[in-house]
Amino acid sequence: MGDHVPEQPTGSLSDAWRYCVGTGEFPLALRRDYQDSLALIQREIGFRHIRGHGLLGDAVGVHRPYEWAGRRDVRHVFTYIDQVVDAYRELGIAPFVELGFMPSTLASGTQTVFWWQGNVTPPSSYREWADLVRATVRHLVDRYGLDEVRTWPIEVWNEPNLKDFWLDADEAAYHHLYEVTATTIKEIDAGLQVGGPAISPGSDDWMVRFAEFCATRDVPVDFVSRHAYSSGPAQHVPFGVHQTLAPAATLLEQFGKPREQLRGTPLAGLPVHITEFNSSYRPDNPIHDTAFHAAYLAPVIARGGEHADSYSYWTFSDMFEEAGVPAALFHGGFGLLTHRQIKKPTFHVYAFMRRLGSAILRQDDDCLVTRDDSGRIAVLAWAPVDVTGPVGGVAGHRVSLSLPMSHPTVDGAAFLLRSSVSETMGNAWAAWGELGRPASPTPRQLDILRETAEPVRRHARLPVVGGRVELDLVLDANEVTLVELSPVADETPQWWDESRLLGGTP
Repeated sequence: MGDHVPEQPTGSLSDAWRYCVGTGEFPLALRRDYQDSLALIQREIGFRHIRGHGLLGDAVGVHRPYEWAGRRDVRHVFTYIDQVVDAYRELGIAPFVELGFMPSTLASGTQTVFWWQGNVTPPSSYREWADLVRATVRHLVDRYGLDEVRTWPIEVWNEPNLKDFWLDADEAAYHHLYEVTATTIKEIDAGLQVGGPAISPGSDDWMVRFAEFCATRDVPVDFVSRHAYSSGPAQHVPFGVHQTLAPAATLLEQFGKPREQLRGTPLAGLPVHITEFNSSYRPDNPIHDTAFHAAYLAPVIARGGEHADSYSYWTFSDMFEEAGVPAALFHGGFGLLTHRQIKKPTFHVYAFMRRLGSAILRQDDDCLVTRDDSGRIAVLAWAPVDVTGPVGGVAGHRVSLSLPMSHPTVDGAAFLLRSSVSETMGNAWAAWGELGRPASPTPRQLDILRETAEPVRRHARLPVVGGRVELDLVLDANEVTLVELSPVADETPQWWDESRLLGGTP
């Protein structure tokens, strides 16, 4: 007998996992591969918001100063913003607006970040920055409607606690930027959502001081945000890095940190958005492409909603150029998809989550059991991983469950559909290695990789005895599996006789 799974739900499954997903620099959304990838993501997963850097950067061209009749003025241009946001809405996804980085025409300095050179200095004029924020948000409201834009969180900057992202990581300067920005947004409409401080791991006291600043000066804040990563320092190799990893539970601890820190403060109870999370913070770490990564993050994706109101996977696609143009199809990018829409094992964790029911029947360290309104039972199970290695994992982890089937209530049958990814199943990264790691695969090789990226599907008919199904799963190395059990309404005709398929007599 497997572990007893109760008939009555223990809770409801949060949909925080699908609230938001990350993306590369804003103008990348103008490219065909990007839009094809996002369309696939939306068909098979269906995220609600999308967040990335560079909305106000030079490549989008919003801030356009000019001189006429002896005076300087600024024109705000929304040509690319309109194209991108229109495309998002057609795909059923809305922006999680990140205001940054600084247009070079408004910047107070020349420090930049990334290959595409986002300027990370404060504005030379806070009045002109406020005008830019006001014009951009007002344009979004005018074009898409106030009721809709009120549902789009607006985040001020990105990781200002790091010198790479904000000049000298100047906390007081960030607080001033936040106050000017939030006040400007609320002048447009009090119902618009604004928040921050979008900090990276490692500077947790920033959240406390941000709360104190907002409370002391009565600065508007509708949500707080931070990021979560679990990797150690980068060990560089040509065109890539390797890093140690902390246990995945440390990500959940980071998700829960803001609520813990803000308890008892005026900001207690505000929504907490983890606006970036992943294992490695590097876009060139091959761990992102592996089956290990899917099994590593499965418990985080399954249970993150217990700790935060959203947690945004960084990112949906390898269409991403912060470290330069990727040198190979599989290059350790953040994406759930490679270029050309090859699904990585971690993609399927999200696709499996979409097929779970809303009622939680059981949660364990290696599985999550749900039921939907039709009575279908869905079990998401994963092989526990060891961050000290080997990365290839060990086969043989067992998950045994005794599952309730409300229909039929006495004896009957259930149909089982099992979908799996592992070291040997649904693992295009492994297939790419077996192909010789071609940097630019041929069309035939791309077809092979797309086929090998699909989960392995198995099916069976199991007996229902006393209103229960006994499920015994033996997991492959680094396997993540989805088992769906539906009651069988048998409509087999009385004359059916499988023994006669080859023309035999009864």
